[in-house]
Amino acid sequence: MTANAIPRNYVKNVMQNGIGRYICQLQRITLKFCKSNADSKGMRDFIEKHMLDFAHGNPSVVVYLKPRRHRSPNLTAEYLNGRTEIISTRNMAAEEICKWVEHLKSRSGVQIVRLIQHHHTDISSIQGIWHPFLNKDPSLAATTLPAPELYRVPRKQKSATEMLLDKASIRREEENVVKELGSVENISLKE
Repeated sequence: MTANAIPRNYVKNVMQNGIGRYICQLQRITLKFCKSNADSKGMRDFIEKHMLDFAHGNPSVVVYLKPRRHRSPNLTAEYLNGRTEIISTRNMAAEEICKWVEHLKSRSGVQIVRLIQHHHTDISSIQGIWHPFLNKDPSLAATTLPAPELYRVPRKQKSATEMLLDKASIRREEENVVKELGSVENISLKE
């Protein structure tokens, strides 16, 4: 397959899924199989051994079993965005079908595409991508943790409380100086 055959697009997430809570995008899964055909043996084994566990573990996913005479087995997954994905399970073992079911459950339903960029933003910035160490000292990468000096918040200015306390102490000093001068004047006048 050539590179032009695979569609290209940006990285996408379905409605920011996972930021608040995760919602499984798989809406329903249909298992189509034949009751007597040898191609469907793995699918029949999967249904007998693993289907109940999957259904109990994923109550938001509707599971349909559709027996069809003399047809090859497949998995049909339908997602919340309306896309449908079909996987042929002909001559597969039950464990391999388990892996495909988990794969379909963990997918978002968005079409698989070749990425144009590994990151995308709707509002581009000339500053580049933000990351936690953007304006930090590069030596932080080699720091052994825990390092208490990293947790202190550096203050560049005095707080308002500290400025008021400084003004009050200056005023007290001025008052003390005035009192001392007044007492010195009284002493010199008495002499």
